[in-house]
Amino acid sequence: MVIPNEPDRLARLLNVLSVSTRVRIVQLLKGRALCVSALAARLDITQGAVSQHLRIMRDLELVIDERRGYHVHYRLNEDTLAAWRKEIDRLLDPTVGACTDAKGRRRCAAAMARNRVARSRKT
Repeated sequence: MVIPNEPDRLARLLNVLSVSTRVRIVQLLKGRALCVSALAARLDITQGAVSQHLRIMRDLELVIDERRGYHVHYRLNEDTLAAWRKEIDRLLDPTVGACTDAKGRRRCAAAMARNRVARSRKT
């Protein structure tokens, strides 16, 4: 899924975790893979409801599905979790402002340096 700009992408990521059932699924999948029926039993909801939540989570690559015999087990995608953590940290970091790009680099540093040079030439 391609989301056009950073605020929209970040809002979509946070929206996935805005549902308590999905947060509980993340908690249950920490360190182990579980099938839909095991998740449904632990969450006390239907397998269909679990499948719908997992579909949304799978679409954003938060979980990975693995077929084991007749069952599909789900586990957390550690790479996606690390990327999300980095994006959320960047969002909440008060030192990262409008002068940073998506990789956290200062975009306007060159412009700020040019302004300093221009000001020093005036004196």
